[in-house]
Amino acid sequence: MANDVEYIEVEKRADLARDVHSDAIINRDKKAYDIAIKRAKSAQEQRDEIRDTTREINTLKCEIHEIKGLLTELIGKQ
Repeated sequence: MANDVEYIEVEKRADLARDVHSDAIINRDKKAYDIAIKRAKSAQEQRDEIRDTTREINTLKCEIHEIKGLLTELIGKQ
């Protein structure tokens, strides 16, 4: 079925075509597709970096809280 794909060019848009079977508009501009993929990958990498940084901050907050508790305990024993 994949070999039976037929397209009709969209008027005034050489980069777009309509699939005659599904009526879907297809962007045939490979360069635009590659740019979109790179942009999506970059956005995912940014989200991952923010998530990792947030985890690291939360770990540091927990460690500071633990140190504060130990210092409070140490001061209380004097």
